Amino acid sequence: MITKIIFLLIFFSTMIGVGLYSRKHATNVNDFVLGGRSVGPWLTAFAYGTSYFSAVVFVGYAGQFGFKYGVSATWIGIGNAIIGSLLAWVILGRRTRVMSKHLSAATMPDYFGKRYDSKALRIAAAAIAFIFLIPYTASVYNGLSRLFGMAFNIPYSVCVIAMAALTGVYVVLGGYMATAINDFIQGIVMLFGIVAVIVAVLNGQGGFYQAMISLSELESDVALTYGQKGVFTSFFGPDLPNLLGVVVLTSLGTWGLPQMVQKFYSIKDEKAIKYGTIISTFFAIVVSGGCYFLGGFGRLFDGPAIYDANGRIVYDAIVPQMLSGLPDLLMGIVVVLVLSASMSTLSSLVLTSSSTLTLDLLKDNVIKDMNEKKQLTWMRVMLVFFIIISVVIAMDPPAFIAQLMSISWGALAGAFLAPFMYGLYWKGVTKAAVWASFASGVGITVANMFFKFIASPINAGAIAMVAGLIVVPIVSVVTPKMDSKNVDDVFCCLEEKVLVSKKKSIEE
Repeated sequence: MITKIIFLLIFFSTMIGVGLYSRKHATNVNDFVLGGRSVGPWLTAFAYGTSYFSAVVFVGYAGQFGFKYGVSATWIGIGNAIIGSLLAWVILGRRTRVMSKHLSAATMPDYFGKRYDSKALRIAAAAIAFIFLIPYTASVYNGLSRLFGMAFNIPYSVCVIAMAALTGVYVVLGGYMATAINDFIQGIVMLFGIVAVIVAVLNGQGGFYQAMISLSELESDVALTYGQKGVFTSFFGPDLPNLLGVVVLTSLGTWGLPQMVQKFYSIKDEKAIKYGTIISTFFAIVVSGGCYFLGGFGRLFDGPAIYDANGRIVYDAIVPQMLSGLPDLLMGIVVVLVLSASMSTLSSLVLTSSSTLTLDLLKDNVIKDMNEKKQLTWMRVMLVFFIIISVVIAMDPPAFIAQLMSISWGALAGAFLAPFMYGLYWKGVTKAAVWASFASGVGITVANMFFKFIASPINAGAIAMVAGLIVVPIVSVVTPKMDSKNVDDVFCCLEEKVLVSKKKSIEE
């Protein structure tokens, strides 16, 4: 216990220290929300990765999908690295940075309002972002608190309140720069921590080969594979269609999440984008691939501890059960690992929500003549407000971790992904198409919550994203076009011509 407490005290002190140091970088709105658009590749890449992977992945998703699909769940981590990190940076990174700067957009709703010349779209996007970021935040609290309860025997409510308070302190103090620096520190902990945990857990099962042998001897769900053995060590596992649904949701979803895309707004220059792409992809391979690979051995820890009183499996209890037998030193590392993953995601969520609520909903709509100083004050107030709401929900979460995240990601990415991505490349996207995407993304997700016409909320989220990618071009073709002059003004930043002098004036 002393070892764990020492680790925590060092961690908490570092986070608060960074918040105090970063106060000088949070003196205006641009600095507080975007770090002055001058953040380097390492900080941006780690901020992207640590915001991507939280306790939801380590405790919730790794436990649930590792148990369901065995080591084939590693494909989810690979998809996260290739689609969610590499392709996201390549396709969205540079254009997002250039266009958001050109439009002076500080948030994703702000981008929608200026790109499509519509105040109504900006307000609608802000409302969607605020509402559906709350369940995601609650799921992060939930995942971390389960692990803390096991490691320290601390009540769930105490964990949630302490974590919320710490996050609020350093984000209120230092804004985006505080979160970026802390994300870098937390990312280093996550990289080394996940490798150490995998090695320790597998050694406890007799090593990698013995663990694979033990896993191969287990029978799977008879309804899926007729009881054949070895499916949990097979290449694609026992249920490939649903596995692909998880890959789509957790990988493609990042392209439409405000807290993820906003990282591209702040990056410094072209060189930083190139290096950031490589760093972010490597981070995702190690952390996400490692989490799902570890979760793939969850069935080796099957026992009473992962079932509730009614005999139903509690997926969120699988990873804590896998870690319960680790030595004190490693358990301390695990606690800091999951704390790092969760705090970084939380800080990103609360900063995104408070800035969206202030700049896109309150400013000029509710509060007129909001100057720079008032904007900073209101963002800090809204930051605390958002934390309180998410804590209240986290105290009595309506569903297990993975389901909460699926609802949030499905609605947000289903609504935003298509109009955001198409809007960076295609002049022909219409306002009606954006509204249609908002309606389909939120509509499919919310309707499925009540009527459950799609059995898995994860598949529902994936379908909502794909639906948006289909709806936007179809509606754009059949609805009135936007004013060509306004659209050309938006895209002129991507078509700028530069004159350079030739070094050689005599051609061969």
